[in-house]
Amino acid sequence: MLKLAATPIGNLGDASTRLREVLEAAEVICAEDTRTAQRLLAGLGIENRPRLIAVHDHNEKQKAAEVAALAATREVVLLSDAGMPTVSDPGYAVVAEAVAQGVELTVIPGPSAVVTALALAGLPTDRFTFEGFVPRKSGERASAFGALAGERRTMVFFEAPTRLAATLADMGAAFGGDRRAAVCRELTKLHEEVVRGGLAELSAWAEAGVRGECVVVVAGAVPVSVSLDGAVARVVELDRAGTRLKDAATAVAAETGLASRDLYQAALARRG
Repeated sequence: MLKLAATPIGNLGDASTRLREVLEAAEVICAEDTRTAQRLLAGLGIENRPRLIAVHDHNEKQKAAEVAALAATREVVLLSDAGMPTVSDPGYAVVAEAVAQGVELTVIPGPSAVVTALALAGLPTDRFTFEGFVPRKSGERASAFGALAGERRTMVFFEAPTRLAATLADMGAAFGGDRRAAVCRELTKLHEEVVRGGLAELSAWAEAGVRGECVVVVAGAVPVSVSLDGAVARVVELDRAGTRLKDAATAVAAETGLASRDLYQAALARRG
């Protein structure tokens, strides 16, 4: 059997009794970083010394068949450094291979930065989308956010603290500076902090410097009724902010219900 085990995202006290039991009995542990896995075992007082196999972004595709074959004959536990394997962490290729080989799978549920931030943000939780790590380059961010400008579900992103201010500014350009959002920092740790406000306000706050792991939660778009001229102006605005014109037209079409082709052609004529 292959066991996908969620691990604490900061506070070791969040480790469940079941996780402790599984780690104590494990023959093989596949870990994103074997050193982190060793620290986890030590921190939880686990005396078991299982075989440790490194399975990370750079070798997962090559290791997937080997790990699945091991799990066909013994219990293998798959860990990421924190949270649930496969969710913006290694593990998907291993799971896909295990399914293909008919290996039994189960999950040891536990902490998740995504749902923890969502619960704390104070934004709608009935429908949401997880967008993972934000693109590193400004142009790619602008394009990605432009495509999401009309998304009506609450959005959850991961971002590094060094790029947080720039990312929040790019979000403000694409979504509007007054769009509600929350930055959730150092979740479950000693210095946990949640800062809520409009994207422009949060960008200004982040300019002073932010430390620790960050999750950004952004409210979805509110459907608006605008004239074709106003919608075209919005497409042009997004285009000037760095979003590809086609993506901007698609996003504004989602916001307004207008045809993206009409918005694209009108914005192209206005831009020219």
